[in-house]
Amino acid sequence: MILRLRFAFLFLVLCQLTSAQNDSITKLKEIIVSDSNLKKYSNSQSVLKLNDSIINKNEALLTDLLNFNSTLYFKEYGRGMLSTVSFRGTTSSQTAVIWNGININSQMNGSTDFNTISGSDYNSVSVKAGGGSVIYGSGAIGGTVHLNNDLLFSNRFENTLKLDYGSFNTIGINYKTNISNKQWSAQVGFSKNSSTNDYKYLNRYTWRGEQRWNQNGQYDIITMSANVGYKIDDKNTLKLYSQTSNTDRNTSLVTESETKSKYVNGFNRSLLEYDGDFGKFKTNFKTAYIFENYKYYADNTKDYYSSGNTESLITKLDLGYTLFKTTQINGIVDYNRTKGYGTSFGDHVREISSASLLVKQDIGANWKNEFGIRKEFTNNYESPLLFSLGSSYQFSPLYNLKLNVSRNFRIPTYNDLYWEPGGNLDLKPESSYQAEIGNVFTFRNISLTQTFYYMKIKDLLQWIPGSSGIWSPQNTDKVNSYGAETLVSWKKQYGKNHLSANASYAYTVSKNEETEKQLFFVPFHKATASVAYSRNRISAYYQFLYNGFVYTRADNDPNEIVKDYMISNIGIDYDFKFLDSFKLGFQVLNLFNENYESLEDRPMPGTNFNVYLTLKF
Repeated sequence: MILRLRFAFLFLVLCQLTSAQNDSITKLKEIIVSDSNLKKYSNSQSVLKLNDSIINKNEALLTDLLNFNSTLYFKEYGRGMLSTVSFRGTTSSQTAVIWNGININSQMNGSTDFNTISGSDYNSVSVKAGGGSVIYGSGAIGGTVHLNNDLLFSNRFENTLKLDYGSFNTIGINYKTNISNKQWSAQVGFSKNSSTNDYKYLNRYTWRGEQRWNQNGQYDIITMSANVGYKIDDKNTLKLYSQTSNTDRNTSLVTESETKSKYVNGFNRSLLEYDGDFGKFKTNFKTAYIFENYKYYADNTKDYYSSGNTESLITKLDLGYTLFKTTQINGIVDYNRTKGYGTSFGDHVREISSASLLVKQDIGANWKNEFGIRKEFTNNYESPLLFSLGSSYQFSPLYNLKLNVSRNFRIPTYNDLYWEPGGNLDLKPESSYQAEIGNVFTFRNISLTQTFYYMKIKDLLQWIPGSSGIWSPQNTDKVNSYGAETLVSWKKQYGKNHLSANASYAYTVSKNEETEKQLFFVPFHKATASVAYSRNRISAYYQFLYNGFVYTRADNDPNEIVKDYMISNIGIDYDFKFLDSFKLGFQVLNLFNENYESLEDRPMPGTNFNVYLTLKF
C-alpha cells in the first residue's frame, strides 16, 4: 500500500510541473468541422479536446476515456453496465451529449449511458465545461460532451483496424476507413465490444466461504456509422452523417439469489447538413432523425419485457452575417417533434420550437466577446429566457483571462411527464444561473488552465413518494454548487525522445440549499494524471485516477458512503512498421489491484490485462 501511494504521488508531482490537454480547439484548413459553434462561441469557456492519440490509449467505452482524462465523475453499476455522469456537481441529466452539433440525450430519461458509446467511433471527443443551453438546449447545465465526425477534403485513402483481447474474454473490434479528394469525403466505421465480464470480486465471499464473482454481467455493443461530404463548389457543401447501434447487456447481480435480468437498447441517427459560405453571409441548415428504443427483461429466461421508444425529427436553421469585420451575428431557429410510446408512458407527441440570437465580437486580436439569448416555445412547460455572456482577453502571451455568466435549463423528460403511474404534467423546467472565471497560463511547452465557478439551480426535479406510496417527480430542491477545476499539459522533445504529461483536478461542493448537505454521489475531489514516452518505434504510458469518497444518502450519513479509490494503468506498444503502421501493444489495468466501486454493492474488477493490435494501411 505504501509503495502504491508513493508511486502515484511521484506521478502527480511530475504532472503538477507539467499539465492537461490544451483548452483550445485547432482547426486544420482542409477539415470541415461537424460542430462549428463549438469553436466559434466557446472563447470564454474551457474546452478540452481528446484526439486519436489519447482515445487509443484507453479502453473502448467512453466512460473509461473520460474518467481518466477529464474532471467528469462517473457512477457505474459494474464494469460495462449503466454509467451516468456528474459534471460540476450536477445530475446525470444536466450534462448534454452533442453528436455533430445535435443534442442526443435520451428523450425518455434525459441522460446518456456512456457505456453504450465507443470513443473510437469519432475523430475527436471534446468536453466543454459550463453552461451551454443557449446553443445546445436542454441539459447543458454542468457542461457538454461533444462527439465529432469531422470530414477531411484532401487526397487520401486510409484504413485503420484495431483488435483487442483482454481478461474476462473481452473482445474489441474497431474498423475505420477514410476516402476523400478535394470534392468528396467519406468515412465508414464499425465497432464491436463484448465481454463475458465474469471477474472475481476482491475480498468478497459467500456465507459458505466461496469467492464471489460478477454474475450475469455479459454485454455486447455493436455500432456502425457512415459519413459523407460533398463540395458542390467553393461556396456550398452537403454532409450526411448516419449511425446505428445496439447494446445487448445483462445486468450484474447484487446477490446470488436475484433473478437474472437483461436490458437491450439501441439507436438510429441520421443527420443531413448544408453549409453555404457567401462571404459576409453564411448559412447552415440541419435536419436530423433520431430513433431510440429499449427493452427490459425482468427475467432474461422469459420473452416478456417492458419497452419504450422515441422518434425525434429535428430541423435547425443558422443564418450568420459578419459586420464591420469584427462582429458576427447568428440567428438560429429550430423545431423538434418527438413521438414517444412505451409500456409505462403511453403514446404522446411533444413539439418544441426555439429562437436564438448569438453575437461574437473580436475587438482586436486579444479581446473577444460573446453574447447569446434563447427562448423555447411549447405547450408542455413555460420556458425561461436563457442567456450567455462571455469575454476573453489575452493580456500577454503568458496570460489569458476568461469570464462567463449564463442562464441554463433542463426540461422535464417523457418519464417525468407521462410515467404510469406517477407522471406529473405540472412540472417546470430546472433552471440555473452560473458564473465562472478562467485563467489560462501558457509558457513554452506548458499550459495551465484554472477555472473557478459558482452555480445556483432551482426547481430541481426529484422523484419522491406521495401519500399513496406512488413515487412522482416534483420541483423540490434548490442547489448551490461551486468549485475549481485545473487542467495542465506539457510536451517536450529531446532528440528522438518524445515526452508528454497531462493532469486534471476538480474540487466540487454541491449542496442542497435548505439542508446544507452535499448532494449524494458528488465527490469533493477528483484527480487524473498521465505520462507518455515514445522513441522511434516504441511508446509507453502511465495513467492515474483518484476519486474522493461520495455520500450515498441525502442526509450525508458518514456510515453510508462509497470510499475513495486510486487506480493506475500502464501500457506499452511497438510499431513493426509493416504497412503504414503495425502496432502490437499490452496494457495492465488496475495495476495495483485496487478493491473499489463507484456505486455501493457494485464491485469493479481487480488487475486485468489487454492485448491489442493496430493496423493502418
